[in-house]
Order: sequence, then structure tokens, then C-alpha cells
Amino acid sequence: MVVVLGLFMVLPILMALWVSLLHWDGQSDPFTAHADFVGLRNYRDLLGQDGLTRTLFATSLRNTAYYVLLTVPLQTMLALGLAITVNQRMLRGRGAARTIFYFPSVTSSIAVSTVFLFLFQGSGSINRMLSWVGVKGPNWFADPRGVVWLVLGNLGLTDRDHPGGPLARHGVLGLSWADWFSGPSVALCTLILLSVWTTSGTFMLIFLAALQDIPRNLEEAAALDGVNRRQLLRHVTLPALRPVLFLVLTLGLIATWQVFDQVYVMGKGAPGNTTLTPAYLSYSSGFDNSDYGHGAAIAFILLAIILPLAGLQRWVLRERGTKAVTRGVRVRGSR
Repeated sequence: MVVVLGLFMVLPILMALWVSLLHWDGQSDPFTAHADFVGLRNYRDLLGQDGLTRTLFATSLRNTAYYVLLTVPLQTMLALGLAITVNQRMLRGRGAARTIFYFPSVTSSIAVSTVFLFLFQGSGSINRMLSWVGVKGPNWFADPRGVVWLVLGNLGLTDRDHPGGPLARHGVLGLSWADWFSGPSVALCTLILLSVWTTSGTFMLIFLAALQDIPRNLEEAAALDGVNRRQLLRHVTLPALRPVLFLVLTLGLIATWQVFDQVYVMGKGAPGNTTLTPAYLSYSSGFDNSDYGHGAAIAFILLAIILPLAGLQRWVLRERGTKAVTRGVRVRGSR
């Protein structure tokens, strides 16, 4: 097992790290003198050098940050709600419901993305249903407007033609603060809906297995104490699910920061790079522009973002979980 992991995981990572220090077109051997060693220049171009490269990378980070902040909580809450629903012993057709909720997760993401393209086009079924209630839907995949400035503009709180005001004069990494705080675009919101719909079924099964592992005597004792459903969820179910919650949040965090296939099928970053992600930008830099050094550097910057976030998430949940378990033991011991 160690040999297999070394050959197919550790060694490719080290090779990619070396490529990130080169200006390499992918045609020659990167371990010979034909490869142009540039050191940290690829990272400097992405983070510190003014130009299109840094602007595109900053745009991809902004898009993915909004994608993660919305997708991970939504899919986690939906998965937990579905798991609690199908775990009810008195529910009829539990097996059929589980299959229906899980089915989007086993369907090809390419196929689902193609279906969403038809559903959310300007004359698609979604806009047709919205028209029934008097709402004129946008051209979803061609609308680059940020929803924050869009909503504030419709409420009359900002200028629609110049959203952001003074925030548009200053910024970081080549983007103005108005761009950073514009929120996800309408097109990106569609990708978020797609991701939540397709991944919640998988996390539902993980939560369902954990729910069925909770001892029934805890629920029975809570029922005897007159605890209602909300209190049972808060004081019994959620503390017992903390390890599984950490697993679901970590898997969701990694998957959303690395989203690629939906972006590739549904516009390749269009409209106006508002659906561009670091994973797709890494792919495009290498395979489209023959600049594998920049592509590998993007991948390692992405890794440097994911690892601290996962560590912080683990620390927060572990700290709270320890306190919750201690209180639970104390209560049961006193009884």
C-alpha cells in the first residue's frame, strides 16, 4: 500500500510541484535542461504581478469563495433534513424516498449539467413557470450581474449603472472591492443550485447511517423528559452527529473548491468570467495555453487554501464536540 500511494499519489504531487517552478509547454521532458526553470515567478504572476493572469486568478477565487459559502451550508442542511425525514420509522415508502433523493448523486454530472442548460435557458421551463406567477426570469447562463448589487439596485439603495460607489476605486489582486462584494453572478447561482441538488443525496446517506447509529435509549429518555423535536435535534441529535458533520463539511469544502466539470460544460467561465474557478483556470492554463507552470502553481495555491480551512473546521468542531460530550456524560452520570 505504501508503494502504491508513493507511485500514484506522492510522486505525482512532487512532480507537479517541480513543474510549478518551470516555464514548461508540456512537450519536452521537465527534468532535463530543456525546461526553463523560473523559480517562484509563476506564483508571483498569480499573486503579486499586475496583469491579466493575476486578474483572472483573483476572479476565480472570488467566484469560488461565493460558491463555497453558499453551496456547503445549503447542501449540508438539505442533506441533514432529508436524512431526518427518511429516518422516520412511521414514514411510508422510506426505501423509495431514499432512492429518489439519492438518484441525482449517481447520475452523470455532465448529463445533469446539460439538462440544466435546457431548463434555465431564456425560454426554458424555469422561466416559463416563473411567468405563471408574473415574474420575468433572467437569461440565467448569460447574466454576469452580481446578485448583491442587483438586489440593492432593485431596492433603490445603489446606482444600477455604477454599483459599489467608492468601493470601485480601490481593491486587491487586480479586482476592485466592488467586484469582490458583488456577490455571485446569476449564472453562478444556477451552478450552485445544480451542485446542491446533485450532492445532497450522497451526504444524506452519510447522515442517515449516523442517525441510525444513535442509541434509541437517548431519544426515549428525552421523550420521557418532555423534550420536543427541536430540542431533541439541538441537544441530542446534533451533538451525536458532530464527527459525521465534520466529515460532510470537509468533503463539501474540498469538492466545492475543486469544482470543474459543471463549469466546463456550462460555459467555461462565461459570462464575463463570472463562473470561472481555479480548477478550470488551472486546466485552461495547461491544456489550452500550454503553460503548465501556471496551471500547477494554481493547483498548489488552491491546496494551500483548502488545507488551512479544513484544519480550522476540524478545530472548531472538535472543540465544541468535546464540550458537548462532557456535558452529556455528566448529565447521564448524575441520573
